Amino acid sequence: MKNQIVSLLVCFLMFSCAPERPQFNLIISNVNLIDGTGSPMQEGVNVYVKDKKIVAINNDQIDQCENVIDGSGKYLIPGLFDCHVHTVDYEKDFPRFMHYGVTSVFITGGSKCTNEYYAEMRERGNQDSLPAPRVFHTSQHFTMEGRHPVKTYPSPLWRDGESIFFLKDTAQIEELVKRVAQYPIQGIKLTIEEGPTPPWVERMPQAFVNKVQKEATKNGTKVFAHVSDIIELEMALDAGIKNLVHWTGVDIDFDRDTVLLEKIYDVKPNWITTLMIDKGLIYPVYPEWIEKVRKENVYDEDRLNLAYDSGYIARAGMYLGFMKEYLQKDDLTITDVAQYQVSQIMKLQEIGINFALGTDISTFVFPGYGLHEEMELFQMGGMKPLDIIKMAAHNAAVMMHAEDSLGSIEAGKLADIILLNKNPLEDIGNTLSIDQVFKNAKSQKTLR
Repeated sequence: MKNQIVSLLVCFLMFSCAPERPQFNLIISNVNLIDGTGSPMQEGVNVYVKDKKIVAINNDQIDQCENVIDGSGKYLIPGLFDCHVHTVDYEKDFPRFMHYGVTSVFITGGSKCTNEYYAEMRERGNQDSLPAPRVFHTSQHFTMEGRHPVKTYPSPLWRDGESIFFLKDTAQIEELVKRVAQYPIQGIKLTIEEGPTPPWVERMPQAFVNKVQKEATKNGTKVFAHVSDIIELEMALDAGIKNLVHWTGVDIDFDRDTVLLEKIYDVKPNWITTLMIDKGLIYPVYPEWIEKVRKENVYDEDRLNLAYDSGYIARAGMYLGFMKEYLQKDDLTITDVAQYQVSQIMKLQEIGINFALGTDISTFVFPGYGLHEEMELFQMGGMKPLDIIKMAAHNAAVMMHAEDSLGSIEAGKLADIILLNKNPLEDIGNTLSIDQVFKNAKSQKTLR
């Protein structure tokens, strides 16, 4: 009897001390992994997920799991960020973002962006039962009466103190910044520019820009400056602003603009690209682009048909003429437009400037699909797909200060991932060959 008791005790101790094998919620096996950090692709690895997070990446024998997906011949990339988004109908737009693997968005103000509307969008983004990206956002626009965006996009939805803040003097800035810094924002959206189209207005005075940045720093928040040329860029840098929400319109001469380059290097700003602004403005001149979008069967026909409206066609022709004159090229193509911009961005990346992709959603910049067009423009401009994916994932997470949980496929990160059927390193357009989109390791029901 005594021996039996000892044997039972030994067995109990053996089983109680034996290490438990982890129970995974999801394993994607034998997949080609592009982790989003810029590191080379890893072939034939297993990605293990438990409790919404990636917990291991290896080549071991597959453990038992409730959900194993065979990734043979497929490619895994991180969920994508669009770092410049506007929406007046998130219930329509959010599923479109998820459909195209955009699992996080940065909303930089808008005519409907009251505190209540921001809260609704955050709430939708925080769950994973309905398809919706994670939501990061700025404050409402800080601008001045008669300026962008109210001048450019007139709407009764612009209400001072609710969806926008009009700066009238520097004395009000201290209290205003203190108030908005209490919101769950990434920072203040500050619009400096004089345009973006005629009739031109005066730029925001430098004293206002300086004061907003000073008070933001004092209140533990940041400023995201809307700039559209090198004058406004220099104004933002002189104030010490470290986040810029547009590249389009900036044109740096690397031989002449040495003082400006020194300021860029000193401040080392994060910078959102928005090359799609140019493509979106000339969309109606290229009906084949609209037909390609139509085949996606995702967007409303009323919106697509605006490309055939005479007013939109005329404005697109005028803007195309401006670009031809600016670049001194009569037979201008979208590749030409991309190359001159991307070449400058790549030079700035070499000195350590962090660029993240953004599209600036508009009439012909489509939620979700537009980010893939933005990536395609960078490929046209000469950038390698591996680096483009890094901009759309890791770099964006760095700018959002979310790199501890998002932006790459690494142990400890949330499982926001995209399974592709084709290799995006061969052609960035293959990021559209989406098999499945996961948020928190949960496959999202998209528009397919």
